[in-house]
Amino acid sequence: MSSLSLAVRDSSTMLKRNLLHARRYPSGTLNLLLAPIMLLLLFVYIFGDVMSAGIGGGGADRSEYIAYIVPGILLMTIGSTVIGAAVYMSMDMSEGLIARFKTMAIHRGSVVIGHVIGSVLQCIASVVLVGAVALAIGFRPNHATALEWLAALGLLVMFALAFTWLAVGIGMASPNAEAAANSAQPLILLPLISSAFIPAETMPGWFQPIAEYQPFTPAIETLRGLLLGTEIGNNGWITIAWCVALTALGYRWSMAQFNRDPK
Repeated sequence: MSSLSLAVRDSSTMLKRNLLHARRYPSGTLNLLLAPIMLLLLFVYIFGDVMSAGIGGGGADRSEYIAYIVPGILLMTIGSTVIGAAVYMSMDMSEGLIARFKTMAIHRGSVVIGHVIGSVLQCIASVVLVGAVALAIGFRPNHATALEWLAALGLLVMFALAFTWLAVGIGMASPNAEAAANSAQPLILLPLISSAFIPAETMPGWFQPIAEYQPFTPAIETLRGLLLGTEIGNNGWITIAWCVALTALGYRWSMAQFNRDPK
Protein backbone atom coordinates (compact mmCIF):
# COMPACT_ATOMS: atom_id res chain seq x y z
CA MET A 1 0.00 0.00 0.00
CA SER A 2 1.36 3.43 -0.94
CA SER A 3 2.04 6.11 1.64
CA LEU A 4 -0.84 8.21 0.32
CA SER A 5 -3.28 5.31 0.48
CA LEU A 6 -2.15 4.52 4.01
CA ALA A 7 -2.61 8.14 5.07
CA VAL A 8 -6.12 8.27 3.58
CA ARG A 9 -7.14 4.97 5.16
CA ASP A 10 -5.85 5.79 8.62
CA SER A 11 -7.17 9.36 8.53
CA SER A 12 -10.60 8.00 7.59
CA THR A 13 -10.46 5.61 10.53
CA MET A 14 -9.55 8.43 12.91
CA LEU A 15 -12.30 10.60 11.44
CA LYS A 16 -14.85 7.85 12.11
CA ARG A 17 -13.55 7.57 15.66
CA ASN A 18 -14.01 11.30 16.30
CA LEU A 19 -17.47 11.40 14.71
CA LEU A 20 -18.50 8.38 16.80
CA HIS A 21 -17.22 10.16 19.91
CA ALA A 22 -19.25 13.26 19.00
CA ARG A 23 -22.36 11.14 18.44
CA ARG A 24 -22.01 9.39 21.78
CA TYR A 25 -21.44 12.67 23.65
CA PRO A 26 -23.56 15.26 21.82
CA SER A 27 -23.91 17.44 24.92
CA GLY A 28 -20.44 18.91 24.32
CA THR A 29 -21.31 20.22 20.87
CA LEU A 30 -24.78 21.33 21.95
CA ASN A 31 -23.34 23.32 24.85
CA LEU A 32 -21.01 25.14 22.47
CA LEU A 33 -23.97 25.89 20.18
CA LEU A 34 -26.02 27.50 22.92
CA ALA A 35 -23.85 30.64 23.06
CA PRO A 36 -24.35 31.80 19.43
CA ILE A 37 -28.04 30.82 19.38
CA MET A 38 -28.72 32.65 22.65
CA LEU A 39 -26.80 35.71 21.42
CA LEU A 40 -28.80 35.67 18.18
CA LEU A 41 -32.11 35.58 20.04
CA LEU A 42 -30.92 38.07 22.66
CA PHE A 43 -29.74 40.70 20.18
CA VAL A 44 -32.79 40.30 17.96
CA TYR A 45 -35.60 40.25 20.52
CA ILE A 46 -34.11 42.13 23.49
CA PHE A 47 -31.60 44.59 22.04
CA GLY A 48 -32.69 44.58 18.40
CA ASP A 49 -34.66 47.83 18.41
CA VAL A 50 -31.88 49.71 20.21
CA MET A 51 -28.93 48.18 18.34
CA SER A 52 -30.54 48.72 14.93
CA ALA A 53 -30.23 52.47 15.51
CA GLY A 54 -26.49 52.09 14.92
CA ILE A 55 -26.83 50.85 11.34
CA GLY A 56 -28.40 52.17 8.17
CA GLY A 57 -28.20 55.78 9.29
CA GLY A 58 -30.31 55.01 12.33
CA GLY A 59 -33.38 53.97 10.36
CA ALA A 60 -32.98 50.20 10.27
CA ASP A 61 -35.83 48.02 11.52
CA ARG A 62 -35.61 44.64 13.24
CA SER A 63 -35.61 42.61 10.01
CA GLU A 64 -32.67 44.65 8.70
CA TYR A 65 -30.81 44.13 11.95
CA ILE A 66 -31.39 40.37 11.74
CA ALA A 67 -29.82 40.44 8.28
CA TYR A 68 -26.92 42.47 9.66
CA ILE A 69 -25.98 40.24 12.61
CA VAL A 70 -26.55 36.76 11.17
CA PRO A 71 -23.22 36.60 9.22
CA GLY A 72 -21.37 37.48 12.42
CA ILE A 73 -23.30 34.88 14.42
CA LEU A 74 -22.48 32.21 11.83
CA LEU A 75 -18.76 32.90 12.14
CA MET A 76 -19.07 33.08 15.92
CA THR A 77 -20.61 29.59 15.74
CA ILE A 78 -17.40 28.34 14.14
CA GLY A 79 -15.33 30.02 16.86
CA SER A 80 -17.36 28.32 19.59
CA THR A 81 -17.56 24.89 17.95
CA VAL A 82 -13.81 24.51 17.41
CA ILE A 83 -13.31 24.76 21.16
CA GLY A 84 -14.52 21.16 21.19
CA ALA A 85 -11.54 20.20 19.03
CA ALA A 86 -9.18 21.76 21.59
CA VAL A 87 -10.88 19.92 24.45
CA TYR A 88 -10.99 16.51 22.75
CA MET A 89 -7.38 16.76 21.57
CA SER A 90 -6.26 17.72 25.07
CA MET A 91 -8.16 14.74 26.47
CA ASP A 92 -6.42 12.39 24.01
CA MET A 93 -3.05 13.86 25.00
CA SER A 94 -3.58 13.78 28.78
CA GLU A 95 -5.11 10.29 28.76
CA GLY A 96 -2.17 8.85 26.81
CA LEU A 97 -4.12 7.96 23.66
CA ILE A 98 -1.85 10.03 21.42
CA ALA A 99 1.22 8.31 22.85
CA ARG A 100 -0.47 4.95 22.25
CA PHE A 101 -1.35 5.83 18.66
CA LYS A 102 2.28 6.80 18.02
CA THR A 103 3.39 3.24 18.84
CA MET A 104 0.93 1.69 16.39
CA ALA A 105 1.57 0.92 12.72
CA ILE A 106 -0.52 3.81 11.43
CA HIS A 107 0.22 6.99 9.52
CA ARG A 108 1.56 9.44 12.13
CA GLY A 109 -0.42 12.45 10.96
CA SER A 110 -3.72 10.58 10.71
CA VAL A 111 -4.59 11.17 14.38
CA VAL A 112 -4.40 14.94 14.02
CA ILE A 113 -5.99 14.98 10.56
CA GLY A 114 -8.94 12.94 11.86
CA HIS A 115 -9.52 15.52 14.61
CA VAL A 116 -9.29 18.41 12.14
CA ILE A 117 -11.65 16.98 9.52
CA GLY A 118 -14.12 15.89 12.19
CA SER A 119 -14.12 19.37 13.73
CA VAL A 120 -14.63 21.06 10.35
CA LEU A 121 -17.62 18.81 9.65
CA GLN A 122 -19.08 19.62 13.07
CA CYS A 123 -18.54 23.34 12.41
CA ILE A 124 -20.47 23.19 9.13
CA ALA A 125 -23.27 21.18 10.77
CA SER A 126 -23.43 23.75 13.59
CA VAL A 127 -23.53 26.62 11.09
CA VAL A 128 -26.42 24.92 9.26
CA LEU A 129 -28.32 24.55 12.53
CA VAL A 130 -27.77 28.18 13.58
CA GLY A 131 -28.62 29.29 10.03
CA ALA A 132 -31.90 27.39 10.25
CA VAL A 133 -32.74 29.24 13.47
CA ALA A 134 -31.89 32.53 11.74
CA LEU A 135 -34.18 31.69 8.82
CA ALA A 136 -36.95 30.80 11.25
CA ILE A 137 -36.81 34.23 12.89
CA GLY A 138 -36.72 36.19 9.64
CA PHE A 139 -33.28 36.10 8.00
CA ARG A 140 -33.80 36.36 4.24
CA PRO A 141 -30.64 36.38 2.05
CA ASN A 142 -32.66 36.96 -1.10
CA HIS A 143 -29.84 38.71 -2.98
CA ALA A 144 -27.49 35.72 -2.99
CA THR A 145 -27.05 33.76 -6.22
CA ALA A 146 -26.06 30.10 -6.40
CA LEU A 147 -22.44 31.08 -7.05
CA GLU A 148 -22.46 33.44 -4.05
CA TRP A 149 -23.91 30.71 -1.82
CA LEU A 150 -21.10 28.41 -2.98
CA ALA A 151 -18.51 31.11 -2.25
CA ALA A 152 -20.06 31.66 1.20
CA LEU A 153 -19.81 27.94 1.93
CA GLY A 154 -16.18 27.95 0.80
CA LEU A 155 -15.44 30.89 3.10
CA LEU A 156 -17.03 29.10 6.07
CA VAL A 157 -15.04 25.92 5.37
CA MET A 158 -11.76 27.86 5.06
CA PHE A 159 -12.49 29.73 8.28
CA ALA A 160 -13.41 26.53 10.11
CA LEU A 161 -10.24 24.82 8.87
CA ALA A 162 -8.01 27.70 9.98
CA PHE A 163 -9.46 27.95 13.46
CA THR A 164 -9.63 24.18 13.91
CA TRP A 165 -5.87 23.91 13.35
CA LEU A 166 -5.37 26.65 15.96
CA ALA A 167 -7.71 24.87 18.37
CA VAL A 168 -5.89 21.56 17.89
CA GLY A 169 -2.59 23.30 18.67
CA ILE A 170 -4.13 24.83 21.79
CA GLY A 171 -5.42 21.43 22.87
CA MET A 172 -2.09 19.71 22.40
CA ALA A 173 -0.24 22.44 24.30
CA SER A 174 -2.68 22.41 27.26
CA PRO A 175 -2.12 20.16 30.27
CA ASN A 176 -5.79 19.18 30.58
CA ALA A 177 -9.22 19.68 29.03
CA GLU A 178 -10.17 22.54 31.36
CA ALA A 179 -7.05 24.50 30.46
CA ALA A 180 -7.70 23.86 26.76
CA ALA A 181 -11.26 25.19 27.02
CA ASN A 182 -10.07 28.30 28.87
CA SER A 183 -7.20 28.95 26.46
CA ALA A 184 -9.56 28.72 23.48
CA GLN A 185 -12.04 31.26 24.86
CA PRO A 186 -10.66 34.12 22.67
CA LEU A 187 -12.11 32.27 19.66
CA ILE A 188 -15.56 33.16 21.08
CA LEU A 189 -14.64 36.60 22.40
CA LEU A 190 -13.05 37.98 19.20
CA PRO A 191 -16.40 38.20 17.33
CA LEU A 192 -17.78 40.30 20.19
CA ILE A 193 -15.19 43.00 19.42
CA SER A 194 -15.67 42.85 15.65
CA SER A 195 -18.27 44.30 13.30
CA ALA A 196 -20.64 41.42 14.09
CA PHE A 197 -23.19 43.52 15.99
CA ILE A 198 -22.49 47.15 15.05
CA PRO A 199 -20.35 48.75 12.31
CA ALA A 200 -16.72 49.28 13.30
CA GLU A 201 -16.92 52.97 12.35
CA THR A 202 -19.54 53.58 15.06
CA MET A 203 -17.18 52.36 17.80
CA PRO A 204 -14.94 54.72 19.82
CA GLY A 205 -11.98 55.90 17.77
CA TRP A 206 -9.36 54.19 19.96
CA PHE A 207 -11.25 50.88 19.69
CA GLN A 208 -11.81 50.84 15.92
CA PRO A 209 -8.36 49.42 15.01
CA ILE A 210 -8.98 46.49 17.39
CA ALA A 211 -12.23 45.71 15.58
CA GLU A 212 -10.85 46.24 12.09
CA TYR A 213 -7.48 44.48 12.25
CA GLN A 214 -8.53 41.02 13.35
CA PRO A 215 -9.68 37.98 11.32
CA PHE A 216 -13.38 38.05 12.14
CA THR A 217 -14.26 41.52 10.82
CA PRO A 218 -13.13 41.05 7.18
CA ALA A 219 -14.68 37.56 7.14
CA ILE A 220 -17.99 38.93 8.44
CA GLU A 221 -18.00 41.76 5.88
CA THR A 222 -17.23 39.28 3.09
CA LEU A 223 -20.02 36.95 4.19
CA ARG A 224 -22.42 39.90 4.37
CA GLY A 225 -21.49 40.89 0.85
CA LEU A 226 -22.02 37.38 -0.50
CA LEU A 227 -25.37 36.81 1.21
CA LEU A 228 -26.82 40.32 1.32
CA GLY A 229 -25.22 42.10 -1.63
CA THR A 230 -23.29 44.70 0.39
CA GLU A 231 -19.90 46.05 -0.65
CA ILE A 232 -17.06 43.57 -0.09
CA GLY A 233 -14.11 45.67 -1.23
CA ASN A 234 -10.79 44.08 -0.34
CA ASN A 235 -12.23 42.15 2.61
CA GLY A 236 -12.40 38.96 0.56
CA TRP A 237 -8.65 38.94 -0.10
CA ILE A 238 -7.90 39.89 3.50
CA THR A 239 -10.06 36.98 4.70
CA ILE A 240 -8.25 34.53 2.42
CA ALA A 241 -4.89 35.84 3.66
CA TRP A 242 -5.97 35.43 7.31
CA CYS A 243 -7.23 31.88 6.64
CA VAL A 244 -4.04 30.81 4.87
CA ALA A 245 -1.82 32.36 7.55
CA LEU A 246 -3.77 30.88 10.47
CA THR A 247 -3.97 27.46 8.81
CA ALA A 248 -0.21 27.41 8.24
CA LEU A 249 0.49 28.62 11.79
CA GLY A 250 -1.94 26.17 13.36
CA TYR A 251 -0.65 23.26 11.26
CA ARG A 252 3.02 23.88 12.10
CA TRP A 253 2.22 24.39 15.79
CA SER A 254 0.03 21.27 15.99
CA MET A 255 2.51 19.01 14.21
CA ALA A 256 5.40 20.35 16.29
CA GLN A 257 3.44 19.47 19.44
CA PHE A 258 2.51 16.07 18.04
CA ASN A 259 6.06 15.15 17.01
CA ARG A 260 7.81 16.26 20.18
CA ASP A 261 9.24 13.55 22.42
CA PRO A 262 7.34 12.93 25.66
CA LYS A 263 9.06 14.17 28.79
